[in-house]
Amino acid sequence: MTTAILYPGKDGAGVIRRTVLPGGLRVVTETMPTVRSVAVGMWVGIGSRDEAPEHMGATHFLEHLLFKGTSTRDAMEISASIEGIGGEINAFTAKEYTCYYARVLDEDLPLAIDVLADVVTSSLITPEDVESERGVILEEIAMHDDDPSDVVHEQFSAELYGDTPIGRPILGNDESINALTRDRIHEYYQRYYLPPLTVVSVAGNVDHERVVELVATAYERAGALATAASPAAPRLDGPGVERRSGVRVVDRPTEQANLVLGTTGVSRRDDRRFALGMLNAALGGGMSSRLFQEIREKRGLAYSAYSYTSQYADTGQFGIYVGCLPSKIDDVLKICRDELARVVAHGITPEEITRGKGQMRGGLVLGLEDTGSRMSRIGKSELVYERLMPVDEVLARIEAVTPDDIAEVAQDILNRPLTLAVIGPYADKDFSGAIA
Repeated sequence: MTTAILYPGKDGAGVIRRTVLPGGLRVVTETMPTVRSVAVGMWVGIGSRDEAPEHMGATHFLEHLLFKGTSTRDAMEISASIEGIGGEINAFTAKEYTCYYARVLDEDLPLAIDVLADVVTSSLITPEDVESERGVILEEIAMHDDDPSDVVHEQFSAELYGDTPIGRPILGNDESINALTRDRIHEYYQRYYLPPLTVVSVAGNVDHERVVELVATAYERAGALATAASPAAPRLDGPGVERRSGVRVVDRPTEQANLVLGTTGVSRRDDRRFALGMLNAALGGGMSSRLFQEIREKRGLAYSAYSYTSQYADTGQFGIYVGCLPSKIDDVLKICRDELARVVAHGITPEEITRGKGQMRGGLVLGLEDTGSRMSRIGKSELVYERLMPVDEVLARIEAVTPDDIAEVAQDILNRPLTLAVIGPYADKDFSGAIA
């Protein structure tokens, strides 16, 4: 067992420590002595992009099944044990990882760790639970499909990345969910839910040594640390993606058209992500952004208009989302293209750079005001980065972005082939000109 201090903290608070247990399980904690809550996350380095076609939807299916019962707790006992002390327990699945988490009072930390470890290491995954949860997931897919603002982002990813694991929906689809057998899901569980692929992150009023003791006890009870192993390396790259251009239209008789226009972005390890974040803030990152001002405030063409970035190990996304009346979509698309062209030709103004830096600094610091966000930061960093970047260093990287950095990333990203996804009453409309 090895322990290291990743960040020394300030004035006795914010110390971040990391211990590697003999089975390759990593435990990372951040002390927040002025709070009374604790957030615990168990991060597994497996996401939907790791699925072979025959496993499509299995990662998210497992997220559901792990709460259905273990040899010591049934589904009711899992939820009631945490909710009965005023806590919360949940999980989420992403493209490159899955997280099971709980937030409780500091005095209830032993219970939270015991329940989460039980769920992650000892799920029964019975045939009966698979069948009952299959219906729940199909309902979740149907609910998701009823929201065009969700579906348009999914369709954008599918068109941007093609029929690849990163382009497929996290939830799977009706066909893939119905095809998943109990044996196939259980094999997936046994292959990936292993200590070397897992990070336990805890933030709040905690003592690191005590957390390590609790985690080790829970995992040893499940026999999960019986084999010596080293932690899996962080996911630093991937197979890469082809730069694609295309239009995907889903014809629906909706009252509002939904569109995403965008392209590939940068990976999460690309130093240009800070400059791209600032460019994104200027274009569509808030009410003072160009797209919001031009589309909504000046012309009243839409209620919602924003841009966004997302990063993965080997690629990323840059996109613009707008929801507008179907009759206004041509005007909206022209404004989006015009604003992109203006940025490529002239960059952004000093005032926009100042606002962008303030927005990124404030968003970072304000987003770390609670135990849950701190737990997420240290857990995700341990799983997917080579090192934890201190907040002060991130702030310095933001402040160091220059106009030339922003112009350079704009020239690269915004000159890439564009992809468009649209949902609305457009059975006969040709949108190819919008990305030409």
